[in-house]
Amino acid sequence: MNLGAPAKELPFRSEAGHCPRMVENDRILGVDPGARATGWAVIEARGTALGFVEAGVIRARAGAGRPDRLAAIFQGLCDVVDRLAPGAAAVEETFVNASPRDALVLGEARGVALAAPAAKGLGVSEYAANTVKKSVVGRGHADKRQVQMMVRVLLPTAGTLAADAADALAVAICHAHHRGGAGARARRSA
Repeated sequence: MNLGAPAKELPFRSEAGHCPRMVENDRILGVDPGARATGWAVIEARGTALGFVEAGVIRARAGAGRPDRLAAIFQGLCDVVDRLAPGAAAVEETFVNASPRDALVLGEARGVALAAPAAKGLGVSEYAANTVKKSVVGRGHADKRQVQMMVRVLLPTAGTLAADAADALAVAICHAHHRGGAGARARRSA
């Protein structure tokens, strides 16, 4: 080993306490957080071309208490990151028009959805629901059926997905459209 030679630039970043991740990795993890069901999806983005990798829904066992549900979300997302190796993550901001208790419970799930990929060393961006809808459908007040239809048009190999997984796929598509732009930088949380 030649200690006098300049350090070779490696194609990954490493931060204290985190595993190195490939910077040029074009895989994006999209997350639609929920207290009972958290959707996730991974896509590959190469320029303007998008490819479906995998999607699913994380659910805690029936009757699980809140700490166990949150742990299931955290572990499930960490497992997805370890297995599919995305280079970035995007999480939908939640909008709750219900009771303060419901907002708190959903906020906890969202916090875990932000923390899990960040704990694995990924940069995490956040997008408002209207931004996700506008990126996928073309208008910010599209309904769920329109979003799911456009997801199937954009990524036909995804097939028919559970609603939470399809929503997560829309979040990943949104990030692919915004990555590197001022909107994604301004919303980056990690």
